[in-house]
Amino acid sequence: MIRGLSRHHDVSLVTFFDPRDDISSAIRQTESYCEKVVTLVNERYALTTRQKRLLQARSLLSRRSFEAFVFHSAPMQQTLEKLVAAGAYDVVSFEFSPMATNRPPDGNVAGCGAVFVLDEHNIEYDIVRRTASSALSLDRRLYSLLDWRKLRREEQQSWRRFDGCTVTSARDEALLRRDVPLARTAVVPNAVDVDYFRPKNGGGATDSMSLLFFGAGNYHPNTDGLLFFFREIMPRLRARYPGITLRILGPLIPPEIEAHAGNGVEVIGGVDDIRPYLERATVIIAPLRIGGGTRFKILEAMAMGKAVVSTAVGAEGIDVRNGSDIMLADRPEEFAIQVGRLLDDAALRQTMGREARRLIEQRYSWARSVNKLEDFYAELMGRRAVAGGPPTEIG
Repeated sequence: MIRGLSRHHDVSLVTFFDPRDDISSAIRQTESYCEKVVTLVNERYALTTRQKRLLQARSLLSRRSFEAFVFHSAPMQQTLEKLVAAGAYDVVSFEFSPMATNRPPDGNVAGCGAVFVLDEHNIEYDIVRRTASSALSLDRRLYSLLDWRKLRREEQQSWRRFDGCTVTSARDEALLRRDVPLARTAVVPNAVDVDYFRPKNGGGATDSMSLLFFGAGNYHPNTDGLLFFFREIMPRLRARYPGITLRILGPLIPPEIEAHAGNGVEVIGGVDDIRPYLERATVIIAPLRIGGGTRFKILEAMAMGKAVVSTAVGAEGIDVRNGSDIMLADRPEEFAIQVGRLLDDAALRQTMGREARRLIEQRYSWARSVNKLEDFYAELMGRRAVAGGPPTEIG
């Protein structure tokens, strides 16, 4: 999105980074399309499991959400104040709601002339709320029951303080407008680089009876979805397809997923290029039970012309057509049946892959999403020019 905006605008980036990471290469690449790149270390990205649990316990005794403890930073807020005061920016965009805790007070940026926009990658409280209703462990369920209410209050406060909010799906927009009816919103879908994620001419070599799941391993909805698949769906598939293989790709794979390696399960971890693995897979799976926004894993798989089986939650927010460009199934037995249909029918896989690719080209390219975002920015700046003055809270 930043690269797309930079084609017609000067863009600066202020971002946290994990102290464990070497970000020198990432900075160099980002500087190739950003006017300015400012990085600030966030030590809480590197918490050990014990330290994270202690911080979560601290948040339970506070009115603030755990997410606010992780992402609020006085140095970040001070850096933003200085940049906004000196930079003559037209738009200041905050990426996802916990970062909005670093928005400078109105009085400190009065007269800057910028519109402040919150980009909601997900409705964050809704993900935690869904976790509370689906978590297997009692401690996670109780923790999420408390945390999502705090997060909802913080998110609603943010929606009232910003000039506008972007969301990635119509469902998320409806949730936001239900809570803050007068909020100014726009749906700007997650998207795909349709030139980078492209099927090979004639198709690549596909492994027989192979499934692929990919995504960040430390993201709870991914872990929950995989454990659900192992527990409820994989045994059904093994009974009919003894030689079936599941490959799992993504960084930071947790021990509870690593424990399933073997017996047809390959835990590969992070890779530099996902495309060869997508090409080799017979079917892509997304057995997610928790989520918000839209899932890049599905968009990227569809862009590669692959057949995907997902839960309704997994494909939520994407204008898919069940049975045409994707297979949707929520019950374990139904999910296994749909995977089996695709494993057995190469022609069906190819037809579904072509339809999936067509949908991505028509609706989910980055160029389309960047255009929608530019239009929303222009609308907000037009309102500011007419109204004048700093952003005001809305009901």
